[in-house]
Amino acid sequence: MSETFTKAMARNIFYGGAVFFFLLFIALTFDTVQSLPKRDHRENITDSVVRGKHIWETRDCVGCHTILGEGAYFAPELGNVYKRRGGEFIKAWIKSQPTGAPGRRQMPQFNLTDQQLDDLVSFLKWTSEINTSNWPPNIEG
Repeated sequence: MSETFTKAMARNIFYGGAVFFFLLFIALTFDTVQSLPKRDHRENITDSVVRGKHIWETRDCVGCHTILGEGAYFAPELGNVYKRRGGEFIKAWIKSQPTGAPGRRQMPQFNLTDQQLDDLVSFLKWTSEINTSNWPPNIEG
């Protein structure tokens, strides 16, 4: 092999790499298209889940919390909070806010009705059932 690096060698490396990564992209796209329908659980969406998502959006929960990695990082991840704490804990926690503990971040009091709390918990339960391929990597989000 020659000790000099020619333009032809550089061109071959470039084209070879481009073809390799293009084929890799196609393979990963095909794998994703095949696996996503198996992970879908849209048939589990109830009216309560829809109302809970509406509460999530209108109260701007994503302004402080993340859900499945999307949102702000001021407060805890809530994608798996239902599995971690359960519905009754979530309702009691929201009702007790703000705690007034000095030096701690405080969640505002939204004055949600029992029905709204149930709907929000339904949304968080539905979210916790999404197959996220074990994301986040730790249970506490």
